Amino acid sequence: MTGESPSLSPRQWLAQLRVGIDHAAILAGVEEDARWTGRYIFLVIIAAGIAMLGLLLSSPAVVIGAMLLSPLMGPIVALGFGLAVFDLVAMRRALVALGLGIAVAVGFAALLVLFSPLQTVTDEIAARTRPNLFDLVVALLSGLAGTYATLRSRQGAIVGVAIATAVMPPLATVGFGLATANWDVAAGAGFLFFTNLMAIALACAAMARIYGFGASLSPRQGVVQGALIIATLVALAVPLGLALRQIAWESVAQRRVRETVAAEFPRPSRLGELELALDSTPVAVNALVFTTRPRRDAERVLEARLAGALGREVALTLEQVPLGGIEAPAVARPAVRPGAELAERLALVAGVPAESILIDRQARLARVVAAPLPGAGLTAYRALERRVAATAPGWRVLLVPPPAPPDPADPDTVAWAAERLVLAVVVGGNGAALAATLQERGVQVDRRPGRGPVTLAWAVPSAD
Repeated sequence: MTGESPSLSPRQWLAQLRVGIDHAAILAGVEEDARWTGRYIFLVIIAAGIAMLGLLLSSPAVVIGAMLLSPLMGPIVALGFGLAVFDLVAMRRALVALGLGIAVAVGFAALLVLFSPLQTVTDEIAARTRPNLFDLVVALLSGLAGTYATLRSRQGAIVGVAIATAVMPPLATVGFGLATANWDVAAGAGFLFFTNLMAIALACAAMARIYGFGASLSPRQGVVQGALIIATLVALAVPLGLALRQIAWESVAQRRVRETVAAEFPRPSRLGELELALDSTPVAVNALVFTTRPRRDAERVLEARLAGALGREVALTLEQVPLGGIEAPAVARPAVRPGAELAERLALVAGVPAESILIDRQARLARVVAAPLPGAGLTAYRALERRVAATAPGWRVLLVPPPAPPDPADPDTVAWAAERLVLAVVVGGNGAALAATLQERGVQVDRRPGRGPVTLAWAVPSAD
């Protein structure tokens, strides 16, 4: 008869789990990885630089390269082990190394941004500015896996943990926010880093206690230790849970807005561009619809339906673009998004596609690079700009002309073209007075004096 092995008690299971664990050697290794050394600071600088460049280029592969270095994991793990054994000296040493590493990483990342021509918020940067509860869970699980890898010398697992937790990219994002004075980016990324830091350290402490570290602590110290871990996790979970709830609401709101607008304009009509500002009061919605039958009351009806779908007041700006094939009813032209008609007019006079027009609705700025028009000089392009600008009060219209030859007899137009083209003017011959006039108008002048008649040319070869 085959006998069944008796089940292990919790004490026996823990004893079996700790077999082969050299506590002294592991603590010595953890302490060694947390030291402030030249190798540590070198890896921090390299990792911060790679992370920042990957974020600016929006390259996930480059960002992952920075994750693999992960020099800050050493002090974070050491902080967790120090908490597990209540070694205040080790905790202080880990905090010093961690604090100095953070300062170096943020400072170097900010320095790179200051000298970089790329200073826009990319998708990779934006992805690290809104931490939520899932980030806390990932960091906790990664901390447990990292501690197990440290205890059992599983180096492959440590690589996976470095990628999952990614403490360096959030720090580089903080540097970007500081360098560009974007405090929302800096604060969001800083909170993500703090979440990862605390979750990993606390998970390390809990895992280390399971494996017998800190076994000599008194019951009171154990209670204090457990209360500290739980209180910290709860304090992090509350705002992160609220952030996750907000992200979920925004996702649902976008879907509801799209479905509501699409239901109001059934096929063959179709929904084009849709912009939402869910953090504004009321919620701002800009929608572009291609429809066979534009409707005068569509904006009012949709505003009411969207308010009911979202449970919040909605301000809708709706543009209805008639589709060919079915005669549209004789109704007033529907409301258009700011700048839409202006873009159409600019595209027409500049001879370029409408999608090449730059429209900044917030700054009320429209800019276009005009195509060469046969026989047109700078005066003609300036007149076209004035004509379009007169139809768009409150907007600044910039029409950039081709670099046609400047006319010495019309310094006003030369100054206008120099500003639009961002070019210097070469003044030759007996043109001292003209050069002075242009300089008074803010034009950069390259003076080439001579005895002949006044000549003007751009500082770059003009287009044929």
